[in-house]
Amino acid sequence: MKLGVSTYSLFQALKSGEMDIMAVIDWIADQGGEHVEIVPLGYDLPGNFELADRIREKAESRGIEISNYAIGANFLTDSEEAYQKEIERVKGEVDLAARLGVKKMRHDVAQSTDRSIANFNKQLERMAEACRQIADYALTYGITTSVENHGYFVQHSDRVQALIQAVDRPNFRTTLDVGNFMCADENSVAAVKNNISYASMVHIKDFYLRPSHQNPGQGWFQTLQGNYLRGAIVGHGDIDMREVLRVIKDSGYDGYISLEFEGMEECKTGTLIGLQNIKRLWEDMK
Repeated sequence: MKLGVSTYSLFQALKSGEMDIMAVIDWIADQGGEHVEIVPLGYDLPGNFELADRIREKAESRGIEISNYAIGANFLTDSEEAYQKEIERVKGEVDLAARLGVKKMRHDVAQSTDRSIANFNKQLERMAEACRQIADYALTYGITTSVENHGYFVQHSDRVQALIQAVDRPNFRTTLDVGNFMCADENSVAAVKNNISYASMVHIKDFYLRPSHQNPGQGWFQTLQGNYLRGAIVGHGDIDMREVLRVIKDSGYDGYISLEFEGMEECKTGTLIGLQNIKRLWEDMK
């Protein structure tokens, strides 16, 4: 297991201008992170190959790996022309991933206001074909692409599996986010058990959970079934994090684990405590 941090965890500091991406890489290395996951929020990376080179060189100089490049995408477009254009755009992001030196890349797949299983089944082949084309292109660089369980439409563990099986490419997997299953009202422990064998990358995230009839007010968002979630420091929330990590460890997964912090606390504090908690819980299971 290699523990590191998604740059998204420091989004507060990136957005405010307190830190730039180079300072974020330095900070992660200083905290003992073994890798950095590149999520281009808070800095302008897509299409910027010069910055990609600088990021790669910075990580190398600090002795940490770049684990994954994670971007957005939506293949449920209004026209065939837009569909092909989106596929080509994501292929361009694969070129940038290769420039970063990564062997793993996550791209989103779809957004829809109709989140029913009927619509998912209807759109499955369209989504799968786009993912196939991108995975085949990524294979020329030796890159494994993946879908993350987020965005409501492709969030349930079974839907993620259905897409992976429909794509049917050995280099198309899932970036498994242990917290995001809660957005689809799925128990994190059960969902991780369901999908860990498909994971090319693991995100560790925590949430506070409140039922739909107990609106906690500002700072919370709703799940598919109207329950309430708020980002938490890993180990402080309502996920059974010790059991989640035990499932991951017992599965034999030995790849990258990336901390994602999206709580209301100051981001460096929240990220550091989360890192310490993951290390402690993982080592306690020896």
